[in-house]
Order: sequence, then C-alpha cells, then structure tokens
Amino acid sequence: MNKPLRRIAIFCGLLVLALLVRSNWLQFVQADDLKTDPKNRRVDIARYAQPRGNIIVDGKNITGSTVVNGNDFKYKRTYKNGELWSPVTGYASQAFGANQLEKLYDPILTGDDDRLFFNRTIDMLTGKQQKGGNVVTTLNAKAQKAAFDGLGDKKGAVAAINPKTGAILALANKPSYDPSVFAGNSEKDGEKYKALQRKNDKDDPTLNRALRQTYPPGSTFKVVTAAAGLESGNYDLDGKTDSPDPYRLPDSSTDLGNEGNNPACKNASVRVALQWSCNTVFAKMSNDLGNDEMMKMSEQFGFNRDLDDDSQDTPVRPAVSEYPKDNKPQNAQAGIGQASNRATPLQMAMVASAVANDGKLMKPYMVDQLVAPNLNVLEQTKPKKLSQPVSAENAQKLQQGMETVVNDGTGTAGKIPGVTVGGKTGTAQHGEDNKDNPYAWFISYAKTGDGSPVAVAVVVESSDTLRGDIAGGKLAAPIAKSVMEAVLDGKR
Repeated sequence: MNKPLRRIAIFCGLLVLALLVRSNWLQFVQADDLKTDPKNRRVDIARYAQPRGNIIVDGKNITGSTVVNGNDFKYKRTYKNGELWSPVTGYASQAFGANQLEKLYDPILTGDDDRLFFNRTIDMLTGKQQKGGNVVTTLNAKAQKAAFDGLGDKKGAVAAINPKTGAILALANKPSYDPSVFAGNSEKDGEKYKALQRKNDKDDPTLNRALRQTYPPGSTFKVVTAAAGLESGNYDLDGKTDSPDPYRLPDSSTDLGNEGNNPACKNASVRVALQWSCNTVFAKMSNDLGNDEMMKMSEQFGFNRDLDDDSQDTPVRPAVSEYPKDNKPQNAQAGIGQASNRATPLQMAMVASAVANDGKLMKPYMVDQLVAPNLNVLEQTKPKKLSQPVSAENAQKLQQGMETVVNDGTGTAGKIPGVTVGGKTGTAQHGEDNKDNPYAWFISYAKTGDGSPVAVAVVVESSDTLRGDIAGGKLAAPIAKSVMEAVLDGKR
C-alpha cells in the first residue's frame, strides 16, 4: 500500500474509533444525564404514552388517567375527589412534575421500576401497551372523609394513626386543592397552578399541613412532659407536685398563671394537671427535669429526627418537629408546648399513639403494598418499632390521666358512648405578643378490648370562631371524635 492510501486508511480508522468512543460515551456515560435533561422531550412523550398505575384506598382507585386530544402527551392524570385525597396522593402534572406519593413511587406508577422489567418485556413481546404498577395505601376512606368534613370551613389539619402498627389512617387538610385542574400541559393548567400558589392565595391550599407544617403544640405537649416526669421517678400520677400558682419562670421576673385561674392547679397531681391543663405544674416540671432530659424524651417520641432516615423504609416525608436546645425560661415554656417548640399534626398523633400502645411507638407509614400490573406483590411494608419513650407501666398511668381529661376535664367533647377515650386539649399562642388567634389542638386515642385501633391529632389553625371561644376542647375535639368513630365503626 502506498503512503497516501495508508494515511487515508489510518485517518478513516481514527474516525471509526472516534465514532465508537462517542457512541459508547453517549449510551453509557451520559445516558442518565440525557434522559433527565429537561430539553429531552422524547422522555416525557414516552412517559405519558400510557396510563399511570393507580393509588388505591380500601381496594378502590382514587386516581385514574384520561386521553388528551391535540397534544403529544397522550395521557394525563385524573383524581377522584381530589380535594379529599391530595394530602396523600400529591399531584402528577405534565407541566409541573409531581410530589407526595405520585413522586415517591413514580417508577412503580409509570412501570419503569426495575422490579417491573419482566412485565415490560412481556408487554413488548406481545405488543401490549406498557402498564404501571399500583400503590396500595394504609388509608381508611371513612376516617379520611370524617376528618375532611369535620374541618369544614376551618383552616387546619388532621392526622390519624393505628397505634399498633404505625399505619396512617387519615391525612386531611383545609383548605385543599384538586390536582386534576393542573394535571395537563395547557395554558389553562398553568393558570390554575399559578392561582394556587401562596403568593397568589394567602391560604396556601397546596401546603400539606398534616405532614409539612409545624405549629406550637400548646398544651397537647404536656403529655410528653408528663411522660418525662413519670420516667424520672420524681413524679407519680396522683402524688402532689409542689407547684405554686402562679409560677415564677426561672431566671425571670415573669409569673406564669393558668387558664381561668383554676384553683385546682396549685400543687396539683399529674392527673389533675392533665385534667385541667395546668401550665404552672408542667412548666415547673420541665424546669426541674432540665432541658437535656426534656430533649431526650421529646426525641424518643420523634422530635428532632428525620423519620425517613432509613432509606429501606417506606417514606412519608414529614417535616422535622423540633424541641429546642434552650435556656431555663424558654425550656419551661417549651414544656407546655410554647416558646420554640414546634410539631406537625402527624408528630402529635404519634405522641398519642405511643401512649395508647403501652409506650411503644411504631414508625408511621402510609403505603401497605406495591403491586405489579399482574397483581403480584412487589413490596409489603412490615410494621417497625421506632422507640419506647415510656415504660408500659408509665404509659398506662398516662392513659389514666388522658382518660380523666375526656371523662371529667377539658376534653369531654371527645367522649364516645361505650368507648374508652383518652385525650389532651391544647390552645397554642400564636403571633408576636400572642396578637393572632391561637391554634386549637386535640390529641386522642380510642380503646377497645383488643387495644387501640386509632390515635388522632387535630389542629385548627383558624376559623370564624370568636377569639375567646377558641379552645381545643371546643373546636378540635369534635373533629377527632368523628374520626375515631369512623375507624371504630369499621371494626365493629
């Protein structure tokens, strides 16, 4: 071969080699980046070329898919009673992505999960349309409706848990939104989505208040303080607490009093202090125990920790509830659910559930199964113990105290005839110098001969009730009662 031909052959060989290198680079090294590139519209076209799998409650689909005309995205998401279920499902939008269960389990719902490889292969060989799997939740439809209807026109949230397993039974928000209205990719969808954002709607209907919003828990937190006191061995349920009324906050010239100047609060026992929600008793108890012990007990109940820190577990994605590292006067107030103490409704439902479950706190979850299109179970959630904040003996003492609250104290609106109910009311100060309407709280559990099947937390953020009438026992307890009744009715 002469010299010019040899040069041409070498040059062509280098071109072929460069092509092979580039091809392999694109297919193997840059594949993921190209697949997720927002400019790669073919990925989205393929994504919406078939219906999504469904999210299921009580054996029924609460989601669906519909054909879109005049659009290269063939299918879009639909929701059945979207306002009721949006805190659970979240949204899946062609224009705005996804959140909540729609995002957490997107690979299952689209059929792209590696565990569905066999199903995809069979569909491809038989010429069938690719199908997504289904997400089977732990939610109770009757409890969810009771929570949603109970909130009515009040702004707030409800969370309900099965204390024995940690299964989430209800997550309700008001105000809420229908994810169907912006599930597409049209100009109208964009307008609907924009109108729901906080800058355009001060009520922020897309905020998941049950999971993602933290509030001062107010007097409902006194259950945690009581638990710390009992566990310390320095307090008993019916022993006197040597608590003055009013109580001078430590390192301060400020006196703390009690609602209505209740004379029963002076030197009250833990039971009586829970019954009448005595600030003085629990602020002093929190100070006597100290900030470290209060933080330690709070963390055992789930505060200051990421509940989804184990990637192998079914995620819920709640905001972190916080019990602060603080000075003495602030720690005393945090012990009654004020100062920098912050909790989600889910967190306070966990507090009630741990007490109801004889001190054992189960990890909350809301997905029971992941199911393939052929109904094979891909994943089954197993209940998991999160912690043991209090001993069974002290948990049973707390149950007695919370049951006194409902039978003869501030929580009588939570009574259910023929059922043992324990609860704790709360009215949390809100705003600078307490200028805004307070938050009304109620946490509770219902107990049968077979243990407790439900624990509930309700927070009413605002309502048209006069400020003087805002109290957990008046506003939140009846909502919790209706949720507990819905669960109990399903057990009978």
